[in-house]
Amino acid sequence: MFDHVEVPVSDLARSGEFYATVLAPLGLEASEGPEMVEFGALTLVPGTPTQRMHFAFMAETRDVVDAFHRAGVDAGYRDNGAPGLRDYAPDYYAAYLLDPDS
Repeated sequence: MFDHVEVPVSDLARSGEFYATVLAPLGLEASEGPEMVEFGALTLVPGTPTQRMHFAFMAETRDVVDAFHRAGVDAGYRDNGAPGLRDYAPDYYAAYLLDPDS
């Protein structure tokens, strides 16, 4: 559906490190330019952060969801919901983290 999504962040290096850490278990690697960091279709750029954005990344297995969450928490990022089943659907398994601008 999207070619890319551009997200303004207050500190490109700090946000780039966060996303590199938590997206590594999903197999997404950073591609860096002078004023941006990309993870596939997600592009971080310097700017004023947008309030109340929510990204949901797809994971192949529950173990990958667990690894995403563990990578973030182990790196000191803020938990916003431990891995587990959610009310969205009977088999919807998710975990949540807050990025540095949250």
